[in-house]
Amino acid sequence: MSFMDKIKGMLKGHEDMADKGIDKGGDYIDQRTGDKYTSQVDTAQDRMRDQFGTRPQDPNNPPHS
Repeated sequence: MSFMDKIKGMLKGHEDMADKGIDKGGDYIDQRTGDKYTSQVDTAQDRMRDQFGTRPQDPNNPPHS
């Protein structure tokens, strides 16, 4: 079992809390860097949401299977 699988298992059922943590982490980095790397931070947040399955779904754009 890989490290990512363990994290995903721990987050199961707590996706909303994980999403809030991703947001808070990104906001903290933006604050500390003076919003200098906002684009890169947003990309990293999106990738984390994709990896952990916490991205809010757009009703007009269902997830790919």
